[in-house]
Amino acid sequence: MTTWLEGSTRNDKPAGARLRQLLERDEILRVPGTHNPLAARLAMREGFETLYISGGAVTSSLGLPDLGVMMLDELCFITKMVSRATDLPLIVDGDVGYGGTLNAMRTVRELEQAGAAAVHIEDQLLPKKCGHLNDKRLVPAEEAAAKIAAAKKASRDLVIIARTDAAGVEGIDAAIARSNLYKEAGADVLFPDGLATVDEFKQYADETSGIIMANMTEFGRTPHYTGQQFQDMGYGIVIWPATSMRVAGYAMRDLYKHIKDHDGTEGFEDRMLKRSESYDIIGYHEFEALDESVAKSVAPAFTGQDTTNK
Repeated sequence: MTTWLEGSTRNDKPAGARLRQLLERDEILRVPGTHNPLAARLAMREGFETLYISGGAVTSSLGLPDLGVMMLDELCFITKMVSRATDLPLIVDGDVGYGGTLNAMRTVRELEQAGAAAVHIEDQLLPKKCGHLNDKRLVPAEEAAAKIAAAKKASRDLVIIARTDAAGVEGIDAAIARSNLYKEAGADVLFPDGLATVDEFKQYADETSGIIMANMTEFGRTPHYTGQQFQDMGYGIVIWPATSMRVAGYAMRDLYKHIKDHDGTEGFEDRMLKRSESYDIIGYHEFEALDESVAKSVAPAFTGQDTTNK
């Protein structure tokens, strides 16, 4: 395996061009959320070809609420780290573009330089909310369209995704009208968030054009649908945005409870990555091999018991 230190592990095509190539397939593009580079490496090993960076997942991992309080430099840092770890096309949650029209243009430029393939920008006012929550506030449609047009102008290769949160505020017809306006402004992909029924998903697909992205988040307004079901409804991309963070948080909660209850981690080892497994995931030995002065590391044999006094 080629390491990051040796250069690109894929090819010289820009990330956006590689994403567009994937979107030319007839099959829906299935994109799991990866809130950090280790999650991204794990997803890549399972064969996923595109990854998603969720603003909600990243802010949660920073101990912050998803209310637009994370800064662009923090998002770009995670994007750069995930891009470096995988070199896969990344779809990145750009929230509201981190401000007005000029801020949206800078968001595009910064994320493109960080390695992103696509960014979605939504039509909420700050402080923004998760698209599946109540009482979201929207900017006027024309203002949101101008921001999409500016983002497209700033892009060299980045795929521009226009997200609307109007379905839960103004209704599905307004979401469709807004999205068609954003498409005219230059959006490459449309993204209606917070749809709640098959009828809404189908109506949206029937009354808009081009590639559409679906959000399959847990514990939200959208019932569970498979990637195939979204494809049958007319969608070209499906994301599972914050699942990796939720699963990691669930596991860590159990770990810390175990330590508290048992005064250590003994008995929890079967729920951990083995040292050798984690080394394999990150390419530990491939990095070692680049420096002849470094001996290849051998993971200690694990017995789970102290045998020194036996």
